[in-house]
Amino acid sequence: MSDHPGDDTYTAFVGSRHLAAGPIGPVSAAAQAEAARGATHIVILSDTTGRTVDAADLESAGPTERPGRGRPKLGVTAREVTLLPRHWDWLATQPGGASAALRRLVDAARRDSVDADQTRRNQEAVHRAMTTLGGDLPGYEDALRCLYSGDRERFDGLIAAWPTDISAYLHALAGRA
Repeated sequence: MSDHPGDDTYTAFVGSRHLAAGPIGPVSAAAQAEAARGATHIVILSDTTGRTVDAADLESAGPTERPGRGRPKLGVTAREVTLLPRHWDWLATQPGGASAALRRLVDAARRDSVDADQTRRNQEAVHRAMTTLGGDLPGYEDALRCLYSGDRERFDGLIAAWPTDISAYLHALAGRA
């Protein structure tokens, strides 16, 4: 998933018809033009997250502030962690203390789960887009089960009966999952 809205791509639909795809500016302009012609039920989706977006919110997000002088902020956030006594005992023996040991453990877990985390995020994006575009279409629940079980052939077969533009979009999104 992109950390910067400007790095994401978007897809707009008018009902079940694909309208536009690409950066938010052109997609938003196409959606606004379609709305000016009287179209209703216009949806813009983030291709990365599958979430519906309000183009005006994304376009109005200006550049981030420039860092000031002096020492940079590290972004450290203090939060409560609840562990058993044996965990605290082990952490107390680690070099750098409990916080450093926890950071190392989290970093190692993040490295080890990169592929699984990306697959999960992609499946969630397809799920959101499916719900928005085809939540009331025949075979939706079965297609969703196939998405999460990894049965791509059956997933594609179930959504093939859906409107062509929706089916093609979900097929492309599911290719990442």
